Order: sequence, then structure tokens, then C-alpha cells
Amino acid sequence: MTINAFRQFRNKVNASAHNSFLYNLSLNNWNLGGVVPDQLLVKPVDPWPGNAENGAHILDGCFSIGQEQLRIQAGGWHPINIGQKWLFKLHGFQWMRDLRALGGSEARQIAKAYIHDWIINHRNYDAESWQPHITGSRLAAWICHYDFFDDPHDEDFQDTFFVSLIKQTRHLTKCLPGTLEGLEALYALKGLLYAGLALPHHENLVHKALDLLKDQTKIQILSDGGHVTRNPDDLLQALVTLLDIRTALTAAGYPTPDFLQYTIDRAGPALRFFVYGDKYMAVTNGSGESDPEFIDSVLAQAGVRGKIISNLPTMGYERITQGRSLILFDTGKTAKWPHDKNIHAAPLSFEMSYGKERLLVSCGTHVLSDEWNASLRATAAHNTLCIDHRNACEIRADGHLGRKVIQPFIKREEDRKACLIEASHDGYLSLNGITHSRRLFLCEQGSDLRGEDTLECVSAPTDPINIAVRFHIHPRVLVSLVQNETEALLRLPSGIGWRFHHTGGTLSLENSVYLGNGEIRKTKQLVIHGQMSCEHAQVKWAFQREGL
Repeated sequence: MTINAFRQFRNKVNASAHNSFLYNLSLNNWNLGGVVPDQLLVKPVDPWPGNAENGAHILDGCFSIGQEQLRIQAGGWHPINIGQKWLFKLHGFQWMRDLRALGGSEARQIAKAYIHDWIINHRNYDAESWQPHITGSRLAAWICHYDFFDDPHDEDFQDTFFVSLIKQTRHLTKCLPGTLEGLEALYALKGLLYAGLALPHHENLVHKALDLLKDQTKIQILSDGGHVTRNPDDLLQALVTLLDIRTALTAAGYPTPDFLQYTIDRAGPALRFFVYGDKYMAVTNGSGESDPEFIDSVLAQAGVRGKIISNLPTMGYERITQGRSLILFDTGKTAKWPHDKNIHAAPLSFEMSYGKERLLVSCGTHVLSDEWNASLRATAAHNTLCIDHRNACEIRADGHLGRKVIQPFIKREEDRKACLIEASHDGYLSLNGITHSRRLFLCEQGSDLRGEDTLECVSAPTDPINIAVRFHIHPRVLVSLVQNETEALLRLPSGIGWRFHHTGGTLSLENSVYLGNGEIRKTKQLVIHGQMSCEHAQVKWAFQREGL
């Protein structure tokens, strides 16, 4: 039995045990002498802004994830055929920030009504809404928003609330450490710690949560501060959770553990690495643009200052800046199992911006659709080279990677006037014996980007191999083919123009999409089509600013 199969088997056994009558009975046995608490010892502040517009929709029973909406009625917490993201959204209660942002007595009453309705419909464990990471998120949201929805004159509600809080805490205690990984583990541990701080006689949970958190930070936050999944949005959410835990400890009078502060000090600069001149995030490996005000708030709380770092060697990214041009380059690393789930097959892809305007982008990620994401994870959805319409890494049906990059290579040379990066990956090696190398050279105050893609193999292929080098254009950039369709002109919204040249193939202008902010937007891509018929093939290209 493989490790993955064993974990699945253990999860099924645990789920079966949790669904038993005896397990639900055990959740009522807590070490408080049968006394239900009537107050929270600590109510950590939730510092993150909500969305008042979304809060207004919640008053009408309508919840949002990106551009997608879902309406629920009283008691309708489990709509048919909703996925894990909707379950986490509804049952994790982080949307209470939106009601708080809306403010007013009606928002408070609705928050209280939703909590009461959830408790009435979830008196006992169920496999969906009591998942550890969802339970942890819910506990933290209830505890830090308690002053917002609490009604001290409604003793029945308070009794119902605290009984549920104790039962959920008891369940979480029994579940952890369990088999949780990634952000789910952090959400669960945050809830456990909040409960330990807030509930009388539960101080031992604080120490348990911190011990487990220390182990998780070693696994998830790399030596350069990046996240093990290589997803910048995962890094953002992990840092937010760590900052929340630090805030909660401070509110309760606990010192910040050295490991926690050290992790925050590494993760903050790594997050800033992915922020463009427009203050939005890079759209790579499953990340979206995110709210710039939220990003600024996170970086401020993390105490990030000073010069932006130029590379994340462990996470596998390089940042190139010359003049007003910025390039983020994925050097080809792939995350190890089990953290490779949902990672994109995009070794040696890059994005480019000029000042506050984006020029070249990855296609992005859909907030909910597995069908969309299956396509958006593909090599062809990124600014890199694709061979025979095959992904550079195999994306399996379970979301993990099969064939992947084993030994990426990276070399960087830089001075004040120019930067040269050479990188290669072996993702195609086991498939057809081919290694892909890419050179990026940015010079002349960022006005001249030159690229060189090289394919090499030991012996010539039996049949010619199709090559496609793709450059996805941001939707706000106008692009057209010129010079008998051998070159392209690109114009940014500001009016600044760029000219694209190439050798080694045939240029075409094709349709593309961009989902950087959750909305599906039509755009274009430049594609150089060619073939490899011998041991060596090379495509050269350049983006040069016009009018200088």
C-alpha cells in the first residue's frame, strides 16, 4: 500500500468512527465539571478588511467567491453538488468580515441568526462541515467576531453558542495532528489556538497548537521564505494566518515564539517579491492578483521594508528589474508530493510588466471550476515553450504531478546595466529525451528584452517534433501583426509601444484568456510555431520598446 493510499484508508476509518453515536456522545464530555462557560477570556482582533458590498448581499442570503455567487436559505447549509471551496466559504464563516464591514444592527442580527441556524442544524459531527480546517476557520471567526454578533440579553443563544464552541473544540482536539497538509493544517491549528486562548481551562491547547505549528512552518515555509506549493497566494494566506496567530498570542499576554517571528520575517519579503508595480500580485502557479490594499496591510503587519529581494532560489523564482521593466521568471522547480497538487506545468515561464502596466501574463486560475483549471494549469497557458502539445509536467487526474522536472538549472549574471539568466529543465526528458533551455537578457534600462529557447537531445527524433513558444498578452494591451506577419506591435494603455521580433519559426496571433482577477477576459497571444527535426533547435525572440 502506497503512502497516499494508506492516508486515504486512514481518513475513511476516521470518518467512519466520527460518525458514530459514541463519538458524538464523547464531544459532550469536557473537563469543566459540566459547567458551560459564559464568556471568552480573549477575543483577538481580526484586522483584515471585509467587503461591505458582499456584506449587503449576505443580508439577502447570497454569498460570493470571486465572480461566482450562491444563495442559501435558512437551514440550507449543504446545497447539492457544491465543492470544497464553497463548503469552506459557507461553513468557515470568514464572510463575517463582510457583515462587519457593512455594519449596522441588521448586519449584527443576521450574523447572530446565521450562527444560531448553523448550530441548530449541526448539533452533531458531520463529515463535511466538521472537517478540521473548516472547523478551525469557523472557531477563529466566531471568537474574534464575538463582540460584533453577541447579544448579552439573549441567554438562550449564549448557552447554545458556548455548548457548540466547546463541542467543536473537543472535536478539533481529537482530530489533530491528523493528516492535514498545507493551508488546511494552518487553518485548523489557528482555530485550536484561538479556542485555547479564549475558553477557560483550555490553556493546554495553546501549547499543543504551537508545537504542531512549529512543525508545520518547517514544512511549509521554505528557507527563502517562499511557500512549499510555489503558489504566491498560498504564501499570502499562510502569512496572514501566522500574523493572526501572533496577534492572538499578544492579546492574551503570551510572548511571540522565536520560530513564529523568524518565519514571519522570512515570509514577508518573499511575498513582496511577487508584487508588481501596480500593487497587485503575480498570476502564477494558481495565484490571483489579490486586493492591493489587503496586500499592503499584510506587508505592513509583517514589518516588510528595505530593498525587494531579487530571487527565491528554494521556491524557484527570479525577479529581474531594469529601468521600469519587471520580469518574474519561474526557473522550473516543481513542488514535491503531496504539495504538488494544483501546481501549474509551467517551467521557464515568465511574466512582464512595464511601470504599472502589465504586458505579458499567465492565463491565471479559475476560483471554482475544475474544468477551467485543468486547462489553465497546462504548459500552453503560460509564456514558455511547449513540445508536441504536451505538458512539460504530467498533470494526473488526482491533481498531482506524475512526470515532473527533476534537475532544473539556473545561472544569473547581473550588473547595473543588464541582467542575463540562463535556465533549463528536464520535464520532457523522460518523454522524448529533450531538454529545454531558456536565456533571458534584459538591458537598456528595461527597454530591450531578448530571449532564446533551445531544445537539445542525444539523437535526432524519428519524426519532426512540433514546437510552440507562447506569449500571452494582458487584455488591456493592443496587439497586431505587421511586416507581412513576421513582427508584432503592442501598445500599452498609456500609449507606450513595443515591437516583437523573432527568428526560428512562423509567427501567429491567436486567441487567449486571462483570469487574473477571477473574471474570464478574452485576450490574445503571440505564438511562434516551429519544428525540431535534428538534435538541436533554437528560437530567438525580442520585445523592444518603440520610440526611443
